[in-house]
Amino acid sequence: MDLSELDRDSTGRCRLNSPVPAVCRKEPCALGVDEAGRGPVLGPMVYAICYCPLSRLADLEALKVADSKTLSESERDRLFVKMEEDGDFVGWALDVLSPNLISTSMLGRVKYNLNSLSHDTAIGLVQYALDQGVKVAQVFVDTVGPPETYQERLQQHFPGIEVTVKAKADALYPVVSAASICAKVARDQAVKNWPFVEDLQGLDADYGSGYPNDPKTKAWLRKHVEPVFGFPQFVRFSWRTAQSILETEAEGVLWEDSPTGDQEGPRRIMSYFSKSPQTLPRLPHRYFQERGLQSATTL
Repeated sequence: MDLSELDRDSTGRCRLNSPVPAVCRKEPCALGVDEAGRGPVLGPMVYAICYCPLSRLADLEALKVADSKTLSESERDRLFVKMEEDGDFVGWALDVLSPNLISTSMLGRVKYNLNSLSHDTAIGLVQYALDQGVKVAQVFVDTVGPPETYQERLQQHFPGIEVTVKAKADALYPVVSAASICAKVARDQAVKNWPFVEDLQGLDADYGSGYPNDPKTKAWLRKHVEPVFGFPQFVRFSWRTAQSILETEAEGVLWEDSPTGDQEGPRRIMSYFSKSPQTLPRLPHRYFQERGLQSATTL
């Protein structure tokens, strides 16, 4: 799997895809959606779709695809190679979302939570398959959040397609199992060959499972936090585990507009409508103070 685009820019997202089998442009197809790496504090999250004609679902099942979490890394790699060899009827596409993209989305001025990001990524991949000419007739999705509301949203986006969203869909539908294998193989490769742009002294490649509650992962985070610049881009700094380590191991920052001890802090909204004599006069904005500007009361 060629992840060279991620190597060139590991701060955003990249999309990979197989050639579209000719038969998938002619016959109605089933398409499965799944992800890998939703929970870890380290590395990207990968969304994947896999599709094949309805008439060839038995052939896909004969490959003995299964939920990627139940397979060893070598088994996943072998099955992915097998799917590549059967490219005359099986196609796939991936969206690799970097840790930086995930965290900046979640901490932006307009919040974009992980569920919304996941839903929109899945919708984008289904639309990508349609744009490539795949005759998608059925979509099967491993749920994120309540399956009923997720299914309703997908059905609104794709009214002419039969949509099924279920928990553990990767263990129920072979086409979702195949998608989970594609996603997991891509994430494993991305994590193993992550292009660190930071000059990390004594980089330790043994970071455990990458999940927030793993003591080895926490130890790796503490070892590689920089007191001023924080974590390398391999880390999802929006995760609570990473934020807690930043609060204790990194330097504090006082922004220019942060209130100091002798300044009035934020007030309740109703205080602006109060005529209480205890209300302190508010200082003008720093822009006016620095220029010696005052309000004009008479003209």
